[in-house]
Amino acid sequence: MNTACKHIKIFKCYFRINLASALEYRASFFTQAFGMALSNSSFLFFWWIAFAQIGNDIAGYSFEDVLFIWAVTSSGFGVGSILFSNARRLTGLIVTGELDVFMLQPCNVLLNILCARTDLSAYGDLAYGLIIMAVFYFGNLSAWLFFIFGVILYAALLTAITLTAHSLSFFWGDASAIGQMATEFTINFSIYPDKIYAPAVRALMYSVIPAGIAVHVPLRLFLDYKTHVLFISITGALLYCAAACVIFYRGLKKYESGNAIIIRQ
Repeated sequence: MNTACKHIKIFKCYFRINLASALEYRASFFTQAFGMALSNSSFLFFWWIAFAQIGNDIAGYSFEDVLFIWAVTSSGFGVGSILFSNARRLTGLIVTGELDVFMLQPCNVLLNILCARTDLSAYGDLAYGLIIMAVFYFGNLSAWLFFIFGVILYAALLTAITLTAHSLSFFWGDASAIGQMATEFTINFSIYPDKIYAPAVRALMYSVIPAGIAVHVPLRLFLDYKTHVLFISITGALLYCAAACVIFYRGLKKYESGNAIIIRQ
């Protein structure tokens, strides 16, 4: 219990420091956040045109269904990038030897690494998803509950996917390209109806790169709630996150110090 409380305090401390750092340059912070939200809005226009031309159904998804998975993806990515942005820098830390400074500090190495940075533009992603829900699902409590569930699931799984891919750098050397592709594949699989993909690709979406669990399952639960589906999705997400941690710590045993003198500010 004491260990858990310590980790929570570290997590909260990092969040406050990162937020204060972001707000130090408020013009840059709000510009990046607004720019990301505006960029995401272009895709909303694309889907509006697509449904206007094709009809009210694309691969079994209505326009509102697509907006739901977009909201979950955007806000989930935002939460993950606000809280655990440093996962995308893991390969760089390993290759340059900067991981040393995290290993020398008296706290959980993995938590320390993940929380050390934030992404300013991610606040725009978070806001974009919330705006979509407020406009199209205002007053729908069920939609909001499964949206929040999906955001938490997506943030955790996207972080786990990114962590797993970049942890391969412990074993293979520079795996930054693999890490970037894993993140991009997850996002791309999340923002389109899953039935447009071939069965083999859908199997990939619900296993190796579990975008389906993170985004499409919350939509299914919102449309047709089933307790066993909820239980399976939570269990699958926990197992995937646990596997990511195992891979990281096994790789950490192979890490060789870069003997670099680095000062964190």
